[in-house]
Amino acid sequence: MSDRGRDRAAVRRRRLWWAGLLAVVGLALLLLGLIVANGTLAWVEVVLAFVLLVASYLLQRVARRETLYRHDDG
Repeated sequence: MSDRGRDRAAVRRRRLWWAGLLAVVGLALLLLGLIVANGTLAWVEVVLAFVLLVASYLLQRVARRETLYRHDDG
């Protein structure tokens, strides 16, 4: 594997790691907002959780798309 391929793999792993972290934090906030919190704080937590989950999905999509549709120069 060339250095460029290793760099791409490292970037993909890092993006997927961040996506996973965002998903876990988003799910935790969603559970807190739906179960524990009440009032305005609950709505803020639920909205923030949805934003984090959407960001996680988009980050995973970018990482996978880069892998599927990359152009090899060589």
